[in-house]
Amino acid sequence: MKSLMQSALGADWDKLPTALQAHYRFGTTTDTGHMDIEYPQFMQPCLSVLRVFGALVNRSGRRVSTRVEKSVVGDRQYWRRTLTYPEGKVVCFNSFWVAVGSNQLIEFVNPVLGLQMAPRVEEGRLHYRGVQFVVKLGPLLLPIPEWLVLGRTTIVEEAVDDSHFAMDFRLTHPLLGQVFRYSGKFRAASS
Repeated sequence: MKSLMQSALGADWDKLPTALQAHYRFGTTTDTGHMDIEYPQFMQPCLSVLRVFGALVNRSGRRVSTRVEKSVVGDRQYWRRTLTYPEGKVVCFNSFWVAVGSNQLIEFVNPVLGLQMAPRVEEGRLHYRGVQFVVKLGPLLLPIPEWLVLGRTTIVEEAVDDSHFAMDFRLTHPLLGQVFRYSGKFRAASS
């Protein structure tokens, strides 16, 4: 079977390096690595509120040990992220992905709130751009422009070698600048 990312990318899937294909392959996979999480101090109250709803991480850190377990149930891909800070504090950030429209995905951080994204491959790198935030009310998806909330979402992932990749996730507000970033390096492996 094809993974959600493979379906979204279509023929461009074959342009992805081995490590990124391993990261997004169908089935159960586990990525392990370290992340840096950073944001301006004025974002702390906003991130703490968003955290209550399951969105993002409201704690910064350097080289935070991170494990990402992915599995597929029906038409959803579940992501379970476990971040372990150097002093032992553990933070979990879970979400699920669904396919939507032509070549797009929505990552839901809870059954109601999601981010619609459009992935593409450029020069062997996987780029996502945020299309809009969405609120799911029954069968309806209500769009919320990115600029109205946290700003433009961009994600870039690139292979480091055949089994490792680097990722960089940023939220950039049109007035406030970069309001959130997490980035890191991971080893992709099937469970």
